[in-house]
Amino acid sequence: MTATATSNAAGSAAWADTLLLSFAQAGYVRAEPAILQPAEPFLDLSGEDIRKSLYLTTDLSGEELCLRPDLTIPVARDYLASGRAGQPAGFSYLGPVFRYRSGHASEFLQAGIESFGRQDRAAADAETLALALEATSAFGVRDVEIRTGDVALFNALLDALNLYPVWRRRLVKDFNRKISLEQDLERLAAATTATRSEYEGVLAALAGSDRKAALAFVTDLMSIAGTTNVGGRTTAEIADRFLEQSTLKGGALPREAITVLKRFLSISGNPDDAVAALRALTADARLDLAGAIDQFESRVGFMAARGIDVKNTRFSTAFGRGLDYYTGFEFELHHKGNGAEPLVAGGRYDGLMTQLGSAEPIPAVGFSVWVDALTKIGRKVGA
Repeated sequence: MTATATSNAAGSAAWADTLLLSFAQAGYVRAEPAILQPAEPFLDLSGEDIRKSLYLTTDLSGEELCLRPDLTIPVARDYLASGRAGQPAGFSYLGPVFRYRSGHASEFLQAGIESFGRQDRAAADAETLALALEATSAFGVRDVEIRTGDVALFNALLDALNLYPVWRRRLVKDFNRKISLEQDLERLAAATTATRSEYEGVLAALAGSDRKAALAFVTDLMSIAGTTNVGGRTTAEIADRFLEQSTLKGGALPREAITVLKRFLSISGNPDDAVAALRALTADARLDLAGAIDQFESRVGFMAARGIDVKNTRFSTAFGRGLDYYTGFEFELHHKGNGAEPLVAGGRYDGLMTQLGSAEPIPAVGFSVWVDALTKIGRKVGA
């Protein structure tokens, strides 16, 4: 099916009219970014791993282009290029995206909203979740499970624990990649008793260094050796590895920190209970997470004001969507009893705009609708 045919099919569907009307009534203007996009932002923000999923081409100037694999980045780029950049603005979209998916169509519809520039973050988060629930209703799907998390709480905890930067990066990476933090925490604890390394002198020289100093040191060493990579690893990757080993030898992740991290990651349930558990943890551990917890609690209040059943909302401190650019609230909506893949997913990504070239940080939150999954379930519900 061509992009035009896909769009026409969407336009003739009753759910499309209901969905877009819901977004428009909430003040979200329809955005229609170009299908052909620069590939660089997608590769920079999602890593080279996404390359195998992209449909790529090159123009006469040598710039690498791709068919848009999602709509968040294209909508954000258009907003930044407009005269409204930095000001509050909301956009909705419904259109085809293109991504290789084994066993599934490579062209498929994506709908969603993006909200930029709002400083009332807690209220904006709650509005986004409420509109996501309205999106499922547009397809006739109402038996929905709400799963939420907040990466800002995890980041605030790492800051309060005052970990070495190398460990902070590693734990954030584990969290974002949905790797088992429990297992990695045990590995980090055991590694402090590691045996002597053949690079003992290098590790000793890096003791206490930050990443910039470690990179400069390793770059000098490799320059002297007349090489720029070893075994396919770049200088930066080698520097990170040496810095990690050096930090391990210093016993940088104490058992007390591991205990606190494990207790934090075990907190789950409805949001009100989670707030109480978080405040108890911070009091016992004598850590200051008040700002992040207050923001979380404020969001819960706005959710309730929006008519969202907070008691039946599932929250977990360990919940993450597996994407590096999320900075706070994250959520997924799943169909009850068949919840392996989300029907709607999104969250807060305040860091994305500066990564796309904005001189100043711009608050941002939004979600994407998996139209094919919702359509399939909607047909079953209506059958």
